Amino acid sequence: MEFLKKMFFKYEEAIIYLVFGVLTTLVNIVVFYLMDTVLGVQYLIANAVAIVLSILFAFFTNKKYVFKSTSENVQSWLKEFILFCGFRAVSGVFDMLSMWILVDFISFDTNIAKIATQFIVVVLNYFFSKFFVFKK
Repeated sequence: MEFLKKMFFKYEEAIIYLVFGVLTTLVNIVVFYLMDTVLGVQYLIANAVAIVLSILFAFFTNKKYVFKSTSENVQSWLKEFILFCGFRAVSGVFDMLSMWILVDFISFDTNIAKIATQFIVVVLNYFFSKFFVFKK
């Protein structure tokens, strides 16, 4: 048990990021599924809305629980928010392009394509957040 505690504290940030990364990915996939499959919204529009909502969810959870970032003032909070959204926009472009290629050119099902793109997006987002947005 002591070994597990040591490992958790050693890799706490990565473990917590993984938990909230999974939750953010679920927000992204569920919103996409509801809009695309249930409501019949065009898949790229559904994807864009899912990305925006998951970015907002991820910012607040990453800031507070993963990277434990505190802002001394509105200006520093706004800087983190803009950086976070900017880097997430980069991974969002990757997400949109991947969806377009997988669906329109390779004929993947939209939901399968969405899930497939998320693996790379999660890794990109951790890297961007860790080294550019919430750096200590």
